[in-house]
Amino acid sequence: MADLPHHLRSCLQSGKLALIAILVSGGIVLQILACALYNNWWPMLTVLMYVLLPMPLLFFAGSNATSLYTESSSGWIDATKFMTGASVVGSVAIPVILKHAGVIGWGALAMELSSFFIFGMAILCFLGTSDHDAYSPQPTGASILELGVHLYLE
Repeated sequence: MADLPHHLRSCLQSGKLALIAILVSGGIVLQILACALYNNWWPMLTVLMYVLLPMPLLFFAGSNATSLYTESSSGWIDATKFMTGASVVGSVAIPVILKHAGVIGWGALAMELSSFFIFGMAILCFLGTSDHDAYSPQPTGASILELGVHLYLE
């Protein structure tokens, strides 16, 4: 992508952001439809988990999101991973428990799980676009090689 003109790169970045907005909007619509079509607002409990999901990442990981993908020795990063995982499990478990208890039907369960899947895809798309931000300089192969040679010679 480095050889593309700047206006084309910014257009592609805008398209990625539009895709994320469409995915989030679709997830919200499915969440509301799961409640409104069946005249049962209990599935909105899942929204509580969606709100709690990013909180450990915001409070403990900060701007260093790459540390979540690697092995860490920090207790705070490990606690962040645990709390985020618990929130994800809760996001799936709440509609399943409501269905098992007979509070919601199969259609509402399917819409809730579809909403979760779409929100997950939006988060993955966001992480993909934030890692390869068009405004941050990306190291080229030559600069990495020069850095390696420089470190080797020292």
